Amino acid sequence: MVASNVVDMVKLELPLEEGEPLLLCQDAKVGLVLVDIINGFCSVGAGNLAPTEPNKQISGMIEESARLARLFCQRKWPLLVFLDTHKPNKPEPPYPPHCISGSGEDDLVPDLKWLEKEPNVTIRRKDCFDGFIGSMELDGSNVFMDWVRNNEIKVLLVVGVCTDICVLDFVCTTLSARNAGFLSPLEEVAVHSPGCATFDFPVEDARSIKGATSHPQVVSHLLVQARLLFWH
Repeated sequence: MVASNVVDMVKLELPLEEGEPLLLCQDAKVGLVLVDIINGFCSVGAGNLAPTEPNKQISGMIEESARLARLFCQRKWPLLVFLDTHKPNKPEPPYPPHCISGSGEDDLVPDLKWLEKEPNVTIRRKDCFDGFIGSMELDGSNVFMDWVRNNEIKVLLVVGVCTDICVLDFVCTTLSARNAGFLSPLEEVAVHSPGCATFDFPVEDARSIKGATSHPQVVSHLLVQARLLFWH
């Protein structure tokens, strides 16, 4: 079955209609999380997991994430940035070496570098898929949980890459922590689909590589979008 047919089937069978609009009022207790919008995943030719050519979904994700980030910074609202960062001798199966510390792959894309100088921005480097787990410190504290509590965040808006890996893992853990009562006063977690993207590895390419699994970009993005609508 070709990818276009799968997309049509997903749209038909799963609830992909847009939900209620998220209104960002001036006095809202809202926080924005940017997941791994870095060169190693987004800039053409930047590394093993970077796109090999310009990609419309990824460029659209960067543009929308930058727009939201500027809005949050103008209003002095809290913003948390996760940066996937790995040590050379610490692999992350099943993926090849990527986003090695100091390589430049682990840095924000050029359109977001300005965030490093904003006073309302917290930057957290992580060496795992899930930013919630990557926020844990040796003393048992958690940078993300402290950020939510200290800023009294009630609504969390999430954007980034990859939709079906690091974004999904972070949101699932956050929802579980909220449901278990560990993230008060957090009430809502919203994933902004136009601000998310994933990578593209078509079936025809996977067939030429022994042991490889295809990862059609549009299908993977839509499936996760539907899954998160169930949980929101």
